[in-house]
Order: sequence, then structure tokens, then C-alpha cells
Amino acid sequence: MKHPPRALGFLDEALRALDAEGLLRPRSGPVDEDALSFCSNDYLGLARRPAPNASSGSGASRLVAGERAVHRDLEADVATWLGCEAALVFSSGYAANVGAIAALARPGDLVISDALNHASIIDGARLSRADVVVVPHLDADAVRYGLQAPRRGRAWVVTESYFSMDADAPDLRALRAICDEYGAALVVDEAHALGVLGPDGRGLCAEAGIVPDVVVGTFGKAFGAGGAFVAGSASLVSWLWNRARSFVFSTGLSPVVAEAARAGLRESCERPELRQAVLRSATQLRRGLRELGVEAAGFGQIVPWIVGSPAHARLLAEDLCARGLRVAAIRPPSVPVGTSRLRLAVSARHAPEDVARALAVIAEAMKCLPR
Repeated sequence: MKHPPRALGFLDEALRALDAEGLLRPRSGPVDEDALSFCSNDYLGLARRPAPNASSGSGASRLVAGERAVHRDLEADVATWLGCEAALVFSSGYAANVGAIAALARPGDLVISDALNHASIIDGARLSRADVVVVPHLDADAVRYGLQAPRRGRAWVVTESYFSMDADAPDLRALRAICDEYGAALVVDEAHALGVLGPDGRGLCAEAGIVPDVVVGTFGKAFGAGGAFVAGSASLVSWLWNRARSFVFSTGLSPVVAEAARAGLRESCERPELRQAVLRSATQLRRGLRELGVEAAGFGQIVPWIVGSPAHARLLAEDLCARGLRVAAIRPPSVPVGTSRLRLAVSARHAPEDVARALAVIAEAMKCLPR
């Protein structure tokens, strides 16, 4: 086959530059599911269940011919579980955030976004063409200050409930009160909290006793499946059905994935011991790291170990992998410059002896770190 002109030749140099900065992410081989891994977001250990007996595809957008009973059943399950009027299922968490924010906010509106919000939130705000104010991480006073500025349209405050790289959380009660005071809508992405944190795993909004205007969640983490949802009022869901481009112009979620999501949600409710196990193991891991002189940030099932430079994070992760422990090295742009880290994610599948083994491997690797 004749090769095209080298219009993309600049990419070779760009890739070399990424490598020199310690930011290149090469494709790795298939994951060994039996290896000791603290990389996965499969927090309740449900992702390895056999697939349900269901159709593999929807065949079209749900607005055209892709609507299936399982979609509505899943949405009803989510709405009942969260105690809201309705929910709408998207193909991914990224599609849910981009679609919802871009469909709700308009030019002239104000979107106030936490500095460490997920890329899908950032991109949704950009696509909305609203005025975007990025506030310092977890700074409720900055949110209040931002809402005091004159604006032409509506205001939207967008945050995650449990930040997946820092394992921390905003003061959701304060944000709800501020939004109510200034007539703003509160949008909360509960992707990493649902299934594990809060009463019955219903997230940190439920734990705080507040109701956001828009809730985003995913089935691809604690529930061991795929897809995501936006939940809230019936009017919200009807608007997104009509105007969320990432929903309207996407093939409906595969029925087999939707059935798996229903099963994962149901099992998470029926087996509270899974939540207890993952949080118990996370506590063991944090305690063990402290004993090794590592101050792991945050709380819950995500355990961040901030090491600084991207090269340091990559080399440490490679060393641990060579010793039999898979840990993700997280580098910019996923985290701010200077805060590259190892992100250890705990699962209900991790027995106490697995955590002890991980700590022993980390202790050996730390002996080889440059002083």
C-alpha cells in the first residue's frame, strides 16, 4: 500500500518530547486478571461476573429504534435507589458529563467548576459556551465569591463528590446552601462514590443529606459493568433526551451491558459486606503506608501516593510491576504539574493478605529509591 504524504510527521517529534518529559503512555499488553493489581476502579469486585444472556447491541440511537425495556428498567432502578424522579442512561461517564453540562448551560450562563474536576466536566463546560470560572479545589468561599459577580444567565456549580485522584470531597452541604442563596443549580458527579461511600452506597450527597439538581453516576466502576447515567427531575431527563448530543447521536447502551449494570446495582445493594470489605482493606493499606513513612492523602477506597515528578512516578510504578504489583502512575495532564503520583485503588477482592503483600513489595521498592 502506498503511504500518504508525511502530513503527520510532526507527531514523531511530539511523541519524543512526551517521552523526554516522562509523560509518554505506551500501550501495555493485556492485563493479567490474576496478578496483584491496585489499578482498577472495580471497587466491589463485580466486573468479573459472567455476562448476562441478552442482546449484544441496540442497533440505533434510542430516539430512533434503539430503545429497549432494559434501558427503562435500569433507569427506574437508579431513580428508585437514589430517591429521585427519573434517570437517563448514557454510553459512558464521559458522555454523561459532556452531554448533560453542554445541554443545560448556555452562552451567557455561568459555570463554576472545581479546579480538579474530571476532563469530561471541563469539556462539557467548554462545549456549552457558557462563561466558566475555575475555582481552587474544594474552596466553597471561592464558589460564593464567583456567584456574587453580575451574570446574564443562569448559574451552575459543578463538582465531583469524591475526587478520583485525590480521594477527597467538597463540603456538599455548604455548596447546596450557597447555590440556594444565589439561585444556582448544583451538579454533582458521584462516579467514584456510588456503590461504596454513603448510606447503602448511595454516595456522598446522601451522606451529607443534600439533594443536588443533577447527579451523574457510572456503572463502569463499583457496579462492574459499563455505561453511566444522569439523574434528577423528570423535566431534566426529558430535556436531556431531546438535547444531550452525546445521548441523542449515540447508539443506545448495549442491552447486555445494561443487564450487567442492573445486576451490579442489585448486588451492591444486597451485599453490604462488599462495601465493608473494600473500606476495611483501604484502611489497612493507609495504615501500612504510614508505617512505611508514606502519607497517603484522602479517605475511602482510593489511596493516592504523591511522589512529585512524572519520571519518578513512572519509574516507581515500573519497579513495583517488576516485583509483581501493578499500580498506576498518574501524571499530567490527569493531575497538576508537580503532583505526579501512584494511585492505589482498593477492591473488595483484595483480602488482608493481598494488602499485606502489596505493602511488603512497596517496602522493598522503597529501599531502592534514591536518597
